[in-house]
Amino acid sequence: MSQTKGALDGVVVLDLSRVLAGPYCSMILADMGAEVIKVEIPGRGDDTRGFPPFKEGKSGYFMNMNRNKKGITLNLKKGKDVFFELVKKADILIENYRPGTMEKLGFGYDVLKEINPKLVYGCISGFGHYGPYSKRPGYDIVGQAMSGIMSVTGWPDGEATRAGAPVSDTVAGISLAAGVLGALHHAQKTGEGQKVDIALVDSLVSVMQIINQIYLIGGRLPGRMGNQYESTAPYDTFPTADGKYVVIGIANDKFWKQLCEMMDREDLIDHPDYAKNGDRVKNRDIIKPIVVEWTKTQQSDELVNRLLEAGIPTAPIYDVKQVTEDPHIAGAREMFIDIEDPEVGPIKVTNTHIKMSETKQGFRFPAPMLGQHNQEIYGDFLGYTQEEIRKMQEDGII
Repeated sequence: MSQTKGALDGVVVLDLSRVLAGPYCSMILADMGAEVIKVEIPGRGDDTRGFPPFKEGKSGYFMNMNRNKKGITLNLKKGKDVFFELVKKADILIENYRPGTMEKLGFGYDVLKEINPKLVYGCISGFGHYGPYSKRPGYDIVGQAMSGIMSVTGWPDGEATRAGAPVSDTVAGISLAAGVLGALHHAQKTGEGQKVDIALVDSLVSVMQIINQIYLIGGRLPGRMGNQYESTAPYDTFPTADGKYVVIGIANDKFWKQLCEMMDREDLIDHPDYAKNGDRVKNRDIIKPIVVEWTKTQQSDELVNRLLEAGIPTAPIYDVKQVTEDPHIAGAREMFIDIEDPEVGPIKVTNTHIKMSETKQGFRFPAPMLGQHNQEIYGDFLGYTQEEIRKMQEDGII
């Protein structure tokens, strides 16, 4: 358990989000030391409490995404005044309801900024809080579909393919974390909060970058290319003698020269069809079989080692088991850590990917049981008496 205060020590985050995109954002903030107060529906909680995989009946999904957060229950319809008290003491609010939901509850940004002018209000939705599609529901696959990323993922003769990981949710979560921290910096300087509006679709449209430019500048509609890349070649997966595949990324002419020398094909180095990257991109379908002919004679581990010794970007293709056992990723970079949960005992979770030299991040405490911190937050933090807290419980407010 990390005892070092994080970079966001003293920042209070009121987290109304659930499932993935919003909780991923608040997890990043919690890992950096913010005091994140996760607000859940009494008696039910976040939907992901019921998502597999389970250990001793407790969701691994929930435990991973909600570590370092304090958990309270609150019925927003019944506990309006209580919620306003929380807002008064928050620096950041995170929510990922469908646009209009908070307004219907009486908690829209225009209302909350009157209560706390410095409040940074962060929201994630499928299509954002304005525009003709704003009221549409949004999930990861929707973001992937309408951002264009599915149209360029997969094989030329195959169907549009969803990326295996929930990239629109996680990229949106990272984007909201960046946005609210920028807004917090502004609020601390000026006393002025603001609304940070992130859409799943927008987030992946931004990620597309060079793919968009191919159409916007060149007028050509990019399509599915398997594991190749539009801008450089050869940049792909290649089979090896032991039935495996490796990736090789020849991103400049220097790497091409080195690869040709390793293949004993110096004749290709200055060949007018292959010498420059632009030429190789045009002739990628000719180049790949030449490289494949060579890689199929090599053992994958030996090939990767040889290429790396030459400074050429290459890597084996890992499955999840190999990732969790890799001495660099899992070892030195500590991307998987063991934590102790009071209900289920020791478990392993995915660690933060943000490494900071002075304000070390890490696991401080496990994901909360439903309503675990009601007494601490309502009593110690907001100053309600024991009788008031008991009455709120009786009335179904918490």
